[in-house]
Amino acid sequence: MVSYNEGVPANLTPEYLDAEERFKSAVTTADKIQALEEMMRTIPKHKGTEKMQADLKRRMSQLKKEALKKKSTPAQRPSWYVEREGAGQVIVCGPPNSGKSQLLTNLTEVPALVADYPFTTRSPQPAMMRFEDIQIQMVDTPPLAREILEPWQLAQIKQADAALLVFDVNDPQLLEQTEYVLQLFSEKKIPLDTQSRPKVIVLGNKTDTPSGRDNFQVWAELYQERFRPLPFSAVNPSDIARLRADVFGLLEIVRVYTKAPGKKVQDNPTPFVLKKGATVMDAAQAVHKDLAANLRFARLWREGSYDGLMVERTHQLQDRDLIEIHA
Repeated sequence: MVSYNEGVPANLTPEYLDAEERFKSAVTTADKIQALEEMMRTIPKHKGTEKMQADLKRRMSQLKKEALKKKSTPAQRPSWYVEREGAGQVIVCGPPNSGKSQLLTNLTEVPALVADYPFTTRSPQPAMMRFEDIQIQMVDTPPLAREILEPWQLAQIKQADAALLVFDVNDPQLLEQTEYVLQLFSEKKIPLDTQSRPKVIVLGNKTDTPSGRDNFQVWAELYQERFRPLPFSAVNPSDIARLRADVFGLLEIVRVYTKAPGKKVQDNPTPFVLKKGATVMDAAQAVHKDLAANLRFARLWREGSYDGLMVERTHQLQDRDLIEIHA
């Protein structure tokens, strides 16, 4: 791990530590660069982190050199690797026949292999889930089962932005499956909560059956000290709609809309998706690096508060903000 000046604490932020974990589990050079950029953006800027900042810049330089070298040759990626798309990557995982594929189908409205027998899914199956005006990548994965578990399955979960861990509360082997999954996640140091990375939602699926609610209650009480599952039904439209919103919240992102000075807002504009805590400068960089280099100020429209207010480049943005960038 990088060092820092003796006697001066680094006081690293949760955002920096999350990005650092993503860097450690990254598979490709592109993913490493993306994580490192986030580390450089979120590291506290003070004397205690000067050496760390220098080390981050050195590693970024090395990675960019590696990326240039690899451009001339085909990318070598593991067969299980799924290229990130959309506003974030969410892994759908769980024991055999827990309803993962049915969940993915109803979230994304893309047909998947669904059957009432285990091991239907043998390889990662990505599909895009629409949430309002953005797309989020969902990836169905093979079951977490002793019979077929592959080493890459936990690595894929760990490097994702978030995960949905699905259990069938009516399965006779529910307790055995739960203990097995808890062991796997513990070995890979993946907490079952929504605060760490990846952020994990545990779903007690199939609560729509006659005994489903009672089974869920017993199971949830038994493991209340280990995780907090949500009662769920993959065939209930209300549960599906609520989960879409929960997944968006897990990603900790904001949608920022832009318009040119003096112009009207476009109909159905496409937002720029930025990390929560992003500033006007971050938004300008997302639009174009030249725009960011010449940025003077921006005007901000925010429902219920701002109406074309002039703001500085360091002003923090919120979800659904509209800005007019002046360079």
